Amino acid sequence: MNEFIAFVKKEFLHIIRDKRSLLILFAIPIIQLLLFGFALRNEVKDIPIGILNHSQDETTTRLLHKIESSGYFRIIKVFSNETEFDDEFKKGKLKEVIVFDKDFSKNLRLNKEAKVQLVIDSSDPNYARQVKNYTESIFNNFLEEYYIQEPLFDVSLRLFYNPELKSVFMFIPGLTAMILMLLSAFMTSISITREKELGTMEILLVSPLSPIQIILGKVVPYIVLSFINAIVIMLFSIFVFGMPVSGSFVLLIFASSIFIASALSLGLLFSSIAETQQVAMLMSLVMLMLPTILLSDFVFPIKSMPLILQWLSDIVPAKWFVLILKGIMLKGLGFFDLIKELAILSSMTIFLLIVSLKKFKIRL
Repeated sequence: MNEFIAFVKKEFLHIIRDKRSLLILFAIPIIQLLLFGFALRNEVKDIPIGILNHSQDETTTRLLHKIESSGYFRIIKVFSNETEFDDEFKKGKLKEVIVFDKDFSKNLRLNKEAKVQLVIDSSDPNYARQVKNYTESIFNNFLEEYYIQEPLFDVSLRLFYNPELKSVFMFIPGLTAMILMLLSAFMTSISITREKELGTMEILLVSPLSPIQIILGKVVPYIVLSFINAIVIMLFSIFVFGMPVSGSFVLLIFASSIFIASALSLGLLFSSIAETQQVAMLMSLVMLMLPTILLSDFVFPIKSMPLILQWLSDIVPAKWFVLILKGIMLKGLGFFDLIKELAILSSMTIFLLIVSLKKFKIRL
C-alpha cells in the first residue's frame, strides 16, 4: 500500500511540475466555460435600427420611446425617404428600419388597422426572425398599454438579401471560414511538428536547403490544397446549395487567398511553439476552432455578447473573412465597399506571417 501511495504521489508531482499538463487541466476548461457561457446567447440586444416616420405625431413618438427603452433596439438613423435604406444596409450599419404610414396614428384612434412596414436585413435568417418577433412584441405591448379597444397593426415585411430566410445562406460563409482555417492552420502545424517529434527536422537542417526553403517546402502543398478547397467549396455553395454570388467571384477568391495565408501563418506559429503533434492539435482546437465558431458571427451574433468578447472577436481573422463573404455573396459589395475588412485581414496576415517566420527561425 505504501508503494502505491508513493507512486500516486510521484504522478501528482509530475503533473504539477509539467506546465502543459496544468494548462490542459485548469486553463482550457475555464477558457471554454467563459467562451461558451458568454457566447451562447439566444437573445439579442442593442439592435441598430432606423426609423422612417411619415406620421410624425405624439403616438409614434411614444411608441419609438418604448422601442428604444426596451433595451433590444438602438435607433441610430432617422430617414426622410426609402431611397436611403440600401447604402446603410449594405454597410451593415442597420439590421432593421421601421416605416410608419402617414395615417398610422389616425387609424389607431379609429380602431382601424395601422400600417407599419419592417425592413429587415435577413442575411442572418435566425437573427432576422428574432428582430421581427421582438419588434412585433413591443407593438402588441404598446397596444395593450394605451388602448382599451385594441386596434390591429397591419405589419408588412420587406427582407433584404435573403427574402426566403434560407438558413444555408448564414451557414455557408461560416463553414467556409472554419474549413479553410482548420485545413490550412491545423494541418500545417501538425505537419511541421511531426518532423520535430520524429527527429527528422535535424536531417532536413543538414540538407542543402535553407531554413526558409524547408518552411516553404512544407507550406506550399497546403497553399495549393487550400486554394483548391476554397474553389471547390465556392462551387458547391453555388451549384448545390444555391448560394448567390451577387458580387465579384474574382474578389471572392482574392479574399479567400488572404484568409488562407493568415491561417497558414497561424499554423507556422503553432508549430514553432509546440513540440509534439498532440500539443499542436490542442492549440489548434482551443485557439482556432472555438474562436472561429463562437467569435466570427458564424452561429452566435457578436453584438449580443459582452463587450470584452466583442473586442476579442476583432482579432479573429475568421470574423473579417465571414463579413467579406457575406458582403460579396449576399450584398454584392465590391472592393471599395469592403476596403476596411480587406485591409484589416491583410494586416493581420502580414503581422502573423512576420511573427511566425521570425519565431520559427529562432527555434531552428
